[in-house]
Amino acid sequence: MSFREYLAGQQQLIDRELDRLVPAESVPPETIHRAMRYSLFAGGKRVRPILCLEAGRAVAHDPRGIETAACSLEFVHTYSLIHDDLPALDNDDYRRGKLTSHKVFGEAMAILTGDALLTLAFETLAKMDVPDDRKARVIAELATAAGTVGGMIGGQVADLEGEGKPPNAELLESIHRAKTGALLRASVRMGAIYGGADERQLHAISRYGEHVGLAFQIVDDVLDVEQSSESLGKTAGKDAQQQKITFPAVYGLNESRRMAERERACAHESLSIFGARASRLRELADLIVQRTS
Repeated sequence: MSFREYLAGQQQLIDRELDRLVPAESVPPETIHRAMRYSLFAGGKRVRPILCLEAGRAVAHDPRGIETAACSLEFVHTYSLIHDDLPALDNDDYRRGKLTSHKVFGEAMAILTGDALLTLAFETLAKMDVPDDRKARVIAELATAAGTVGGMIGGQVADLEGEGKPPNAELLESIHRAKTGALLRASVRMGAIYGGADERQLHAISRYGEHVGLAFQIVDDVLDVEQSSESLGKTAGKDAQQQKITFPAVYGLNESRRMAERERACAHESLSIFGARASRLRELADLIVQRTS
C-alpha cells in the first residue's frame, strides 16, 4: 500500500469515528450540532489523530479503541481554529477553503461551537475503555497541551502579545513550541500512553513529537509567505500583515527550510528504538516537512 493510500484510509477511519461521536445535525439544539459538523468535516488532514494512532501502534501494534482517543485531538484542534479565526483574534474569513464558522453561523455561535468541541474532547476521553491509570494520564496530557503553561492557549497569548514586536529567536521558539508544538507532541504521547509505553519508549516518542511539532510550524510559516490563499485554503500573507513573529521573519526563508529539514532528520533519529514499527511515523514526518498546503 502506498503512503497516499494509507493516509486516505486512516483519514476515513478517523472521519467515521468523528461522525459517530458528534451528535447528528437533527439532535437539538440543531444549530450548534450543524456548526460543529461544518468545521469538523471541512476537509482537515487529520494529522494529529493519525500521529496518535501510529504512536500507539509503534508501542502496542494495534491498541483496541485508540481511534476514539485520537478523535479528541481533532476536537481540540478544530475548536482552536474556530476561535483563532474570530475577529477578535486573527479575523479570517476562510479556513480549509471554506467560509469560517463565524462567517456562516455568527460570532456567538462560533464561540459556543469551539466551547462544545473542547468539552466533547474530554467527555470522549472520560469514556475510554482503558485502565484508569492510563485514562487519567491521557486526559492530563491533552489538558496540559491545550492549557496556559507551555500549552496551546499560552502560545496563542504570546503570539497575540508579540504582534508588532521586533522578531527574535527566543520569543519565536517559545511561542511555537506552545502554540503548535504542544498539541502535536501530545498527539504522539497520548497514543504511546494509550498503548502502554514504558519510560524509554515514551521519552523517544516525546522527542519525535517535539521535532515534528517544530518542523510543522516552520513549514506553516514558510507556506504563509510562498503559497497562495487558494492553495492554503486560508488567507495567505496574514503573518506579515499582522507583524507576527515567524521563522522567515527571524531566519529568512532559506534558513527556515534548512531548519525544517534538520527537525525532520532528528524526528527520524528519535524513533530508532521502534525499528520498522515506526515506519509510518517517519513517513508522517516527511509529509509534514514536504507538504505544500
